[in-house]
Amino acid sequence: MRRRMLSVVAPLTVPLTLAAGCAGVAGLYDDGRARDVKAPLALWADRTPAPRVRDEDPGDQRAVPGLARVPSGSMKDADPMAVVRADFAAGGDRPPAARAVRSPVFHDLTDDGRPDLISAVDLDARTSALRVYSVRDRVVTRVLGLRAVLAGVELAAGHLAVREPTKDPRYVSVTDYVWDGSRMGLWDLTLDDYRTPQNPLPTTASDAPSPGSPA
Repeated sequence: MRRRMLSVVAPLTVPLTLAAGCAGVAGLYDDGRARDVKAPLALWADRTPAPRVRDEDPGDQRAVPGLARVPSGSMKDADPMAVVRADFAAGGDRPPAARAVRSPVFHDLTDDGRPDLISAVDLDARTSALRVYSVRDRVVTRVLGLRAVLAGVELAAGHLAVREPTKDPRYVSVTDYVWDGSRMGLWDLTLDDYRTPQNPLPTTASDAPSPGSPA
């Protein structure tokens, strides 16, 4: 079961002091001063980040140089290993060894009726490069590229869901990417149960994190 990540913000703009009291057999009695409730304190509110640069956009489309054109428009007619190695080389990185490249997956993510290539390269024991390639005007083109700690990757209804660990080992964050007609864009961010071969199904509702609990 997917759960949206929520944060609870106290809707107060000034400190509020509460007098706490308790009721017992003998009636009401004073339990002392309660904790002050305050609105969040914004740090460095005058500073904002620069806009995302082109190199940081996962959905930035890049033609992969050095590859033959694909008249059929199907990524099945391209060599998956050659595509990945050429893409890495074009970015100035060392082409990965064959053992670091996971088995290719072909699936139509761009909604053109032809299979795209989904590839993952394990960069080290923890981090991987996830990339999606499509044929655009007969040219092999990377339509999604990101680095992630892959707790899982799922396909459903045209969505590519990337599952990554959180600080709580019971849950993962899930980032959904979907083709919007022209590019692979971010669709949604959610929180979900961490699944393993020993625990393939979501946990019970009683184990779900409460709204506002840290991810």
